[in-house]
Amino acid sequence: MSSHNEPLVPPRDPLHAPDGYPASPVDPSDEALAARRVEGLLLATGALQRGHYLLKSGRHSDRYLEKWSLLQFPEAAAEICAIIAARALALARATATEIDLVVGPTTGGVLLAYEVGRLLGVRGIFAEEVRGDGEPRREFRRGFHIPPRARVLLVDDILTTGGSLQALLPPLYAAGAHPIAAAVLANRTPSITAIELPGHDPLPLIAALTLDIASYAAESCPLCAKGEPIGAPGSAGR
Repeated sequence: MSSHNEPLVPPRDPLHAPDGYPASPVDPSDEALAARRVEGLLLATGALQRGHYLLKSGRHSDRYLEKWSLLQFPEAAAEICAIIAARALALARATATEIDLVVGPTTGGVLLAYEVGRLLGVRGIFAEEVRGDGEPRREFRRGFHIPPRARVLLVDDILTTGGSLQALLPPLYAAGAHPIAAAVLANRTPSITAIELPGHDPLPLIAALTLDIASYAAESCPLCAKGEPIGAPGSAGR
């Protein structure tokens, strides 16, 4: 039987970034140093993996980002969210605007939108994928209210094509909101620097970390040519 004098939370080993990476939180305004800190946290949590992977797109890659490996460690995820929040706030101030609301897509974007919203002192809500007639779309349900003219920050986990963030825009514009920027934990497609929807101004993209991760068509994959076994990580083969 446990004693009432025992600590509520047992001792545990803290996360340690690999050698060569910052060992403690850094100034978010130093983008290069902050990116190194984020990469170290992704490595420490096992979120950044090396191997031979089949991506959701059908292409192959030698590196993979598993967001849930990071998100199971609240302290590490919260630290990266603090970097995102600081950079979003700096962008808003530089453009003489404010942030009224943070939104994210299911599933990983839910946790991130709430934490970034908490840090900015505003609400954090999420949009769900709805499958009906025609193409799947995103909707804000659960009684979430988006005030007209609300200045909105979009937040998601890993950016590959930008499609998840782009899908948030139609319901936001339909509600009369004003998206001002988008932010992600990691951008694995450096050529994407903004989120665009035809007929609207592009949204600047904030990435806590940008990684140039090569991917290959299955028929020209050098890893396949070497005979390396392939895995399809993630619940949906991502």
